[in-house]
Amino acid sequence: MTFLEVGNLDGIFVLIGLIMFGPAVLLFIIAIILGVKNKKKAAKVFWILGVVYLLISLGVCGTIMAGY
Repeated sequence: MTFLEVGNLDGIFVLIGLIMFGPAVLLFIIAIILGVKNKKKAAKVFWILGVVYLLISLGVCGTIMAGY
């Protein structure tokens, strides 16, 4: 089996990293801001959304990066 040389693929890894961590970090920042403004219920919802997104994205993108 021969591998094709495609050049530098650093941009793809950065893009996958941003897809994996970007929205989760944004949701965590929103949760912190809402927590400071004493909107505890909304902050808790955003924390949960951030954790769920992080787990799912690490599973899906991690599987893609591992090659399974």
